[in-house]
Amino acid sequence: MSPDLPPDHLTPGLTPDSPGPGLPPVSPSVTAELVGALSPRLRKRLDAGIAKLAARPAVRDGDTVRIAVDDDTDLELHAPGGTVTSADAIRCGCLLAPDCLHRAAAASAAPVADDATEPPRKAQEARQAQQEQEEAETAGPEERAAARAVFAAAAAVLEAGTDGAGAVLQAELLRAAHTARLAGLPRASAAAVSVVTGVRAARSADPAYRLADLADALGGALGVAHRLPHATGADLARLRGTARQPYRPDGSLRLYGLFSEPVLTATGYAGAVTWTADAEGRLYTVSDVAPGGPGRATDAADRAVRIGDTSLTHRELARAGLAVSGATVSPTGRLGAGAGVRAVRASGAAWRGEPLDRLWAVPVADQVARALDGGHDLLFLDVTLMGTVREATGDCLLADCAGLPLRLATAHDAPALPYRDNLRLLAAAGGSGLRVVARLAPGPLPRALLLAAEHPSDPAARVDLGLDRLQHADLPAVKTPAAASAPVVDEAPLHLLRRRVHQAVSGGRRVLAFPGSAAGDGARLRRVGLGTAGDLLDGLHAAAADRARDAFGRLLPSDSGRFAGAWLAAAVYTGGVERALCAQAWGVSAVPA
Repeated sequence: MSPDLPPDHLTPGLTPDSPGPGLPPVSPSVTAELVGALSPRLRKRLDAGIAKLAARPAVRDGDTVRIAVDDDTDLELHAPGGTVTSADAIRCGCLLAPDCLHRAAAASAAPVADDATEPPRKAQEARQAQQEQEEAETAGPEERAAARAVFAAAAAVLEAGTDGAGAVLQAELLRAAHTARLAGLPRASAAAVSVVTGVRAARSADPAYRLADLADALGGALGVAHRLPHATGADLARLRGTARQPYRPDGSLRLYGLFSEPVLTATGYAGAVTWTADAEGRLYTVSDVAPGGPGRATDAADRAVRIGDTSLTHRELARAGLAVSGATVSPTGRLGAGAGVRAVRASGAAWRGEPLDRLWAVPVADQVARALDGGHDLLFLDVTLMGTVREATGDCLLADCAGLPLRLATAHDAPALPYRDNLRLLAAAGGSGLRVVARLAPGPLPRALLLAAEHPSDPAARVDLGLDRLQHADLPAVKTPAAASAPVVDEAPLHLLRRRVHQAVSGGRRVLAFPGSAAGDGARLRRVGLGTAGDLLDGLHAAAADRARDAFGRLLPSDSGRFAGAWLAAAVYTGGVERALCAQAWGVSAVPA
């Protein structure tokens, strides 16, 4: 699943079993406060302190996590309700406390708490601010100041790159995120937090980290913060966002299980999400996602779903049905689990039978257009397996889908999940016709992430590819792998711009400031008709290299705002062109606005 989930997928009230040293999530304001209180000398030692603390043993005792700093000193994080919500809740027994490095290091090493877990007083302040702003047609001074703070802090992270964006820069961005939330800007706040969690994943060599995902997160934070001060009306309302997605009553529902997928994100959350559909083809989800690691992702599928009195597990619901009364549903389709909701087990439906069959009846191009237009990104496809094709990230399946050569890749590379092993086995079933559920992976070639499929030797059964493990005995005896070759595509060299956008995220301004680092790339883009891309690339390098000197020849402070603006323009353009190429590859006649 994507590295970051919307807030309404988080399961409230669970004691987290966080990855790493088992630290509970810490509110952004707490981390910002503790890091901001450090002396300049201690700030320089903070990143080393975090690495040292991560190697120390930690134990949980109720709401308290205790870390042995050394043989005689303990550090405690008190997390009532599972989250550290005040600086006083992090206590250290060393002689320098409370002004020691250990408290700030612990807060910086812990997962960032979701905004829904902030203290009631702060949450009420944020909701009140948002309600006051919703009536306004233009952004107020406090909103503008908060948006500029997010932009400046995110620009500083981009300037440094993931290698240089240590705990101090992260704390500044968390401070800006907290300020934005209190100003009634939950979208900017969430975007800033997602950048911090992505940077931490990069710096900790998290296997789930993806550079493209962090680039998207950084572009989202900078884009919202840049546009918000000048927005009006409906555009301003969208940029403000909503702190929590409200649940609306939806009466009685008769739902049919589709599939279940594990969730394991770079932000430290894990669990399972089960997808269901009603008789009209509308999709609904039931989720169990909380702070945790790979163990929680695999175990959650066998836990009872949190809705009504049903004892169905996620794995069982994926193949059964559910009758719900008093249902409440979020805008994203997540079913609420309030006290008034009642749910009982009901019969399921086959993928090739009514009413689920209608999901596969929608033309593929229409499904892709819906996803590119902001709808759900699930694709319901009929495919014929043709073999494998090698990509930079490993082998993927090559399949024929309504005449399109489709690449089906693994949804997650975590070794604890069976996605990769199942894909290898399916590759041996060349020639098999299967119904599958996949998630659109936008790009210049038809590509999707494989989530679930019919059983290769029993079409009446289906396999959740992130939870169930196929065996060689499950493969059809008569099938042999079909010879497959990737289609030759005359790709526009947009990668020349995309590569520099991504390089800036990982290496910062300095990697684009080297003389001759893009010699000829801008001209090459213009020769193939991508004049705007060439100009943006040249502008990005010019902004990176623009460092003035004082009278003594010393470099003056760089203009991070100019560099961030040039990078954002290149990132937005690249994203727009890639959406157009994706639509063209799938045969979508008109690119959604």
